[in-house]
Amino acid sequence: MANFAKPSVPRFSVDVYQNEYLPEGGREVNAIVTVTATGGGTLGGGLSPAASDGRPSAAVAIMVDCSGSMDYPPTKMRNARDATAAAVDTLRDGTHFAVIAGTHVATEVYPGDGGLAVASPTTRHRAKQALRRLASGGGTAIGTWLRLADRLLSSADVALRHGILLTDGRNEHESPEDLRAALDACAGRFTCDARGVGTDWEVKEVTGIASALLGTADIVADPAGLAADFTRMMETAMGKEVADVALRVWTPVGTTLRYVKQVAPAVEDLTARRTEAGPRAGDYPTGSWGDESRDYHLCVEVPPAGLGREMLAARVSLVVPQPDGSAQNLGAQGLVRAVWTDDMTASTAISPQVAHYTGQAELAQVIKQGLDLRKVGDFDGATAKLGRAVQLASASGNADTAKLLSKVVDVVDAATGTVRLKTRVAQADEMTLETRSTKTVRVKK
Repeated sequence: MANFAKPSVPRFSVDVYQNEYLPEGGREVNAIVTVTATGGGTLGGGLSPAASDGRPSAAVAIMVDCSGSMDYPPTKMRNARDATAAAVDTLRDGTHFAVIAGTHVATEVYPGDGGLAVASPTTRHRAKQALRRLASGGGTAIGTWLRLADRLLSSADVALRHGILLTDGRNEHESPEDLRAALDACAGRFTCDARGVGTDWEVKEVTGIASALLGTADIVADPAGLAADFTRMMETAMGKEVADVALRVWTPVGTTLRYVKQVAPAVEDLTARRTEAGPRAGDYPTGSWGDESRDYHLCVEVPPAGLGREMLAARVSLVVPQPDGSAQNLGAQGLVRAVWTDDMTASTAISPQVAHYTGQAELAQVIKQGLDLRKVGDFDGATAKLGRAVQLASASGNADTAKLLSKVVDVVDAATGTVRLKTRVAQADEMTLETRSTKTVRVKK
C-alpha cells in the first residue's frame, strides 16, 4: 500500500469498573471495560488512504434479495428498490460502492464492470436508474452474495469496507455449511449489517450473518419501513472513522481468561474469536468505530494468593492490526486488578456495572430459550423462561425489551416474573423479540 500523511484519529479511552477485592482463596475477577471513541477525523497510522474531504475512504456493497418471494406482495420489491435508492443517496462523495442482486446466484447490478463506482451526483443517478433492473425470480444462496461483495470491496484501496444485506426468505439454495464457509472467508475483510424484511426469513440466519461480520441485525416487518432503515444504516456506516479495531487483552502467567463479551449496545460473545498476539496476549475483533461507546465484560481466573497481596489480573488496550503482522496501538489502556482481603464487606460487594450486565446477558439468553421452548410446545418451560426475562427487563430498566415481551406474554407481576403465555402471538412480534433479544441498556450511572 502507498504511504499517506498521518491524519488525526478518533481519541479512544478505556475505563474499568470492577470490585477488585477477593476473599482469601478467591480466584474469579470480573470487570466491565468501557471503550469510548470521540472526535475522530480520519484513520491514522500512515497505512490507510483518506478521502478528499479528510474522512477515511470507504467502500460499500448493497446486497438486495431478488428471489421469487420478493414478489409477494409486489410492493416488497418496490420498497426494496426505494430503500436501496435512499441508501445510495446517503453515500458521501468519494465512497466506492456497488449494488448486488441476490438470488441463487449473485449479479452485480451497478456499476456492472466487476469493480466499484465512486459516489458522485452522476454515479448516484446512474445507480438509481440501474435499480429499475432489479426484478424478482430465482432462489436464495446468500453465501454467493457475500463472496461477490467481498470480491468487489477488496478491489478498492480503502480504509473501511462495509456491506448491507437484505433478505426476505430462508437460505434454501445452498447448504448451511456453504453459508458458514462464506462467512468464515469474509470475516475480518468487511463488516455487514443484515436485515430481514417481512416474516418468512430465519432469525438465526440473519443474526448469524451480522454476528459473524460484526454488524447489526434487525427485522423490518413492514416493507414500507425499509427506506428509513436503509438510510439510518448508511448514515451509521458513513460515520465510521476507524476499521478493524481489536481489543488486546494481556494476562500474566498463571491466569486464565475465561471469557470476553461485548455487553453493550448488544450482547456478543467474542471469546472464540481470539487471535494470539504475542506472549500472554490475544486480540478480540470489534469491527469499525465512529463516535461511540461500547462495554465489554472480562472474566479472569487468577491463582489464589495470601491476604494483603495484589496483582494485575489483565491489561486491556486497543490496536489496529496491520497487513505486515504488526499492530498500531491506539494509545488507551485499562487495568484489571485483584486484591485479597479479609474484609468481608469489601470482598462480597458486587460491582453495579458487573451485576447489571450479567443480568442483561442472562436476559438475552432466557428470551432465546423461552422462544425455542414455545416453538416446540413446552409451554411451562417457555412461561418460566419468559417470566424470568420480564423480571430481568423490569429490574434493569430495559423498557424496549419489556415492551417486546409484553407482545408475547401477559404480565401479571413484572417484579416476580409472573406471566401467562399469550395464546395468539403475531409472527412479526415473536420474530422482533427474538431478533432484538441481545440489545441491552447501559448501566445507570
